Amino acid sequence: MLREVLRRPEAWIGGGLLLALILVAACASLLAPGDPLAIVGRPLIRPFVSAELPLGTDRLGRDLLAGLIHGARASVAVGLAAAGVAILLGMTVGSAAGFAGGRIDEAVMRVVEAFQIVPGFLLALAFVSALGPSLWTVVLAIALGAWTGPARLARSRVLSLREADFVAAARVMGMRSSEIALRLVMPLALPPVLAVSATIVAGAVLTEAALSFLGLGDPNAVTWGRMIAEGRNQLRSAAYLSMIPGAALALTVVAVYLLGEAVTEVLAKRRRA
Repeated sequence: MLREVLRRPEAWIGGGLLLALILVAACASLLAPGDPLAIVGRPLIRPFVSAELPLGTDRLGRDLLAGLIHGARASVAVGLAAAGVAILLGMTVGSAAGFAGGRIDEAVMRVVEAFQIVPGFLLALAFVSALGPSLWTVVLAIALGAWTGPARLARSRVLSLREADFVAAARVMGMRSSEIALRLVMPLALPPVLAVSATIVAGAVLTEAALSFLGLGDPNAVTWGRMIAEGRNQLRSAAYLSMIPGAALALTVVAVYLLGEAVTEVLAKRRRA
């Protein structure tokens, strides 16, 4: 499957951009040592004017390139962590509901539908407002709005697998229901869920940026949403303050989408075959 994905040009483009972003996030302390919130020059130096400050400075004299590099760390951490929590929670709940069936399945799906009624961003907004802004609060808030999709996919896949011959054979051999679900059914239900993980990551990155834009992100972390928010008052005189982090955010989402599209096309091709 990995070889098939790597044959697609969109996978190379999206994967290359994401790999570069992950490397920048991992090496942020080496690429931009020191405090990214420190004042390093006069305010509002325009991009490509100073060799020491290639992207210029913001209204307080902080290095815009350092903020962009350290902001990548927050975006990568929140996107991957929120997607991981959402997929883990959705897979667990959806697989349990599909394998149990009956009233348990009905009750769980009513809970899933209740979460789907509320828009994910509004749920994250209420959750962060109630518990206070922090990195892990933002991750949990985004995951709470994103786990329903993986749950429904996992349930539908488990419903089609639980009556398969290999499941009946495992029951005859004396395997417990929990063991069958964990060892035999859930691994086969995982690929369709992984196909939507790119959408979850992209949505998590955008939601984190929106929360930071509204002042509900981690106050101790530099984020692209916070940089965009701080530059909105200078849109007429220094539009680059918001345009540069906005372009980084858009490029990240496009990269995730391209890689996810390649994985989805390969999975669809394998199902048709």
